Amino acid sequence: MIDLYYWTTPNGHKITIFLEEADLPYTIHPINIGKGDQFDPEFLKILPNNRIPAIVDADPETGDSPISVFESGAILQYLAEKTGKFMPAEGPGRVEVLQWLNWQMGGLGPMLGQNHHFAIYAPEKIPYAIERYVKETARLYGVLNQRLRDREFVAGDYSIADMACYPWITGYERQGQDLGDFPHLKRWFETIQARPAVQAAYKIAEAINS
Repeated sequence: MIDLYYWTTPNGHKITIFLEEADLPYTIHPINIGKGDQFDPEFLKILPNNRIPAIVDADPETGDSPISVFESGAILQYLAEKTGKFMPAEGPGRVEVLQWLNWQMGGLGPMLGQNHHFAIYAPEKIPYAIERYVKETARLYGVLNQRLRDREFVAGDYSIADMACYPWITGYERQGQDLGDFPHLKRWFETIQARPAVQAAYKIAEAINS
């Protein structure tokens, strides 16, 4: 059983998508970041960086005591290795998945997060900051669009790289982007969006944070 400490953010969605795709049993523990739940001392024992998501695996492959994992990219890699799904075990295919997973963690997520902050949440609207991050978002969309020009998914087969990227693209309108400008990305986005497990993950989010 996987205990998932979760809120309805792009990083949270990554993990529910995987768990639904892999049909792994799990229990959600909502961590309402709007109310400050992430600073609860009990939660900080699991995730010292006070950021969701985190998991506790009560039945790790090693047979040892329960193991906790934080950082969404690390969780995806851990779950892929645990299940043998959505990432090759070795070889060039594994490298492809991991490099695009890390691209999302180091670039796509942080830059789009800054876009959201300055364009939507910042109490003072700073035109320079908004323009900077909207342009950087467009550049990163362009990278994905080019990558998807001749392949169905980011790393070839459907993988944790796709699960990591997709939730960040769902906010394209708020990010000042038109998917019509990125036809290969748009085709990929609609393909992921139609997957039953992805739809199930987002229904869970709606039920938790209506």
